[in-house]
Amino acid sequence: MSRVCELTGKGPMVGNNVSHAKNRTRRRFLPNLNDVTLGSDVLSRSFKFRISAAALRTVDHRGGLDAFLAKAKDEELSANALKIKKEIQKAQAAA
Repeated sequence: MSRVCELTGKGPMVGNNVSHAKNRTRRRFLPNLNDVTLGSDVLSRSFKFRISAAALRTVDHRGGLDAFLAKAKDEELSANALKIKKEIQKAQAAA
């Protein structure tokens, strides 16, 4: 299971551990990923995602999964999230 947020594309970053003596060793900064279930108002279904805590706050700020996916860039979304975005767009066009 890769350590990449499904909605924002946020992944591991690299940097240094720096000791008191200024010795530097390489390390990874992993995103804070959580397994969450988000509901779509348009499709009346819920979907499971593995997203970062920051992405969860952004989804809430934008007003839910539908509004978030409407503004999200396709390059950042996972294949699963992109499929859900297309379904939501299709359902909104039909309504």
